[in-house]
Amino acid sequence: MKIRNDLIKYIQHHNEFLNSMTPLKVDDNAPLVVKKMQSVTEFIEVGPMAAVAGAIADLILEKLLKNGSKTSIVENGGEISAISKVNISVGIYAGNAQLSGKIGFKLIPNKDFPFGLGTSSGTFGRGFSFGLADAATVIAENATIGDAAATFVGNHVIGTDVEKSIQNGLEAAESLDRIRGALIIRGKYAGMTGKLPQLIKISGNKNNLLNKKYDYKLDTDYVLL
Repeated sequence: MKIRNDLIKYIQHHNEFLNSMTPLKVDDNAPLVVKKMQSVTEFIEVGPMAAVAGAIADLILEKLLKNGSKTSIVENGGEISAISKVNISVGIYAGNAQLSGKIGFKLIPNKDFPFGLGTSSGTFGRGFSFGLADAATVIAENATIGDAAATFVGNHVIGTDVEKSIQNGLEAAESLDRIRGALIIRGKYAGMTGKLPQLIKISGNKNNLLNKKYDYKLDTDYVLL
């Protein structure tokens, strides 16, 4: 709540920060969350709000680590910031796409952490995208980068030719520094680029699982392979 309130107070005096679709400069005395959001727009051509969920997730993770946590997962509106000494599985939700809830990543200690994930969608959710991806997911060293990069990649998934639109998104991902890889889902198609974590297959009723998202136990019909 403190991070959120810091951001709200800044926006009240700098309304352009809320609405800009392009990078902005910020005041030297801006709150840490504002500086963190702005920092990624120096190398990713999006507005700072494209990184808001990821930046908040990263700042919460930093606080947990300072308090001695060895394994922490912070999920904030689809963006994930994590550090772990045990394997973690992360599923990809892509709205009504055929692959939604059926694939994900297995994250392995000493290989995939620290870990940041951002997902942008042009077909569901509250986030804004110029593109048509059901899910444009980017893996990076932190969620701030992943969040902004996912928006950038998702914005390039455009046009009626679905396969070509995915290729456009993958090429956009390949143009970015400081990301590890990207996975794009649109309809029945998917494309990948870069060095992604191990892919896993997920089976089960995704709606039952989503309805229990605050319960840490997987539904009994859910299987991770």
